[in-house]
Amino acid sequence: MLLRRLPDPVSPARHEIPVSYIRRLANLHGLDVSDLWVQVTEREKSGGMRRAVVPERLAALTGRSVHALAGAMPEMRDPQPDWRMFRHTPQTGCHRCDARHPGGVVLRLLPHHRYVCLRHRTWIGPPDVDWPAADLSNLPDIVQAQRRHLRLLHHRGVPLTFDAMLTAFSFCGHIWNSADDHLKQRGPDHIWHTWDARARVLIPNDDEATVHDSYSASKLFAAVYPEAVALAAIIASPYWRRLADSRTPRERECFFREISRRVTYPYSDASVFGDAIAHWANTDSWRPPSQPIRTYSPARSTGSPPRLHRAQLRRHEKSAIWFSTNRRRVGPTLLRHNHIRPVMMREWRPDYERIDGAIWHSTRIDDDFQARTAHERADLGKFLLATREVQSQVPAEKAGIRVPTSTPAPSPAVTSAPFDSSARSPACASGVRRKAGDL
Repeated sequence: MLLRRLPDPVSPARHEIPVSYIRRLANLHGLDVSDLWVQVTEREKSGGMRRAVVPERLAALTGRSVHALAGAMPEMRDPQPDWRMFRHTPQTGCHRCDARHPGGVVLRLLPHHRYVCLRHRTWIGPPDVDWPAADLSNLPDIVQAQRRHLRLLHHRGVPLTFDAMLTAFSFCGHIWNSADDHLKQRGPDHIWHTWDARARVLIPNDDEATVHDSYSASKLFAAVYPEAVALAAIIASPYWRRLADSRTPRERECFFREISRRVTYPYSDASVFGDAIAHWANTDSWRPPSQPIRTYSPARSTGSPPRLHRAQLRRHEKSAIWFSTNRRRVGPTLLRHNHIRPVMMREWRPDYERIDGAIWHSTRIDDDFQARTAHERADLGKFLLATREVQSQVPAEKAGIRVPTSTPAPSPAVTSAPFDSSARSPACASGVRRKAGDL
């Protein structure tokens, strides 16, 4: 198929999805989106109705090289990237950056670590309802937190940083929730006051109508983002993970004290209402980092961008009405958000029909649950001993030395591989790759 070059082939935005780019080209030239979509795509080899963009056709249509298109749009790359490195839902980015790209709404597939546009000081946040980005000119600590987040990513790698940030967001949700449930914890130095002050800047409370129109759950993540980055540095650190997993009360107390220092939170690990931080220290700190539950799918059947589900819009509407009338109970909004679902429903946790069950499970520290965790640690210790014995036999067999075996080869179904095999994952070094005597 010979395609004629468009007279005004605007450039694609960074991390833009091809559906968004093709739609902008059609709007600028007065073409039908469906016809243009069919011309530059072809059906998948599996024979389904889903269509994938052909890079050569799009290059002929725009006059740009395949290399240039692939540099801006991840879907054009060959081989395709690991989609677990990106969020599973396309979203709008910085509105000031999008103003440079005419033709309509720009949808981008952003990586997990991108929360703030450092150039324009705007909050991008996790995927949420389609609202403009929030201005952070009066909140420089959120902008600085993005820089610290990037440094953490550079030092710890993608898998561990992804898990640490979502775990930190869940901690903040539980802490904010505890301030609403137990009024005795709302002292003058509680971090709840800082989060509430940021929320009032991001969501002005002049009247109920203003709050309702400017409300977005993504802005609540912005309110806790600086403290979440501070907690993520502890969660991703092999040293602090070792202290959290220690059986010495003094070392565990040191870990809890550091948590309280970084978020100005009067922590007490003797809470009768459950404790998400102690739960993570007992159950998750010695395990490998969690992976994304869902990943982005490049191919699609039509040239229309993905729409918001009606259930998501209905959930947003209820949350906005509740927040406009009563600013309490903000923590559950963070805990129920799909953005932190990978750490609320980890692969080794029971499957609950409702998210409320997963939230309750993330705070369990009762005796029965700790006994079950100890049994899982013992099984993992046996697996690691068997794995080490099998690995020690390989050099001997290569040298022609016959070594008697007493333990069968273990099943490789205990741990899960990180997204990127080249990315460093100190959590595995501090958690799974541990001496058998420490388990």
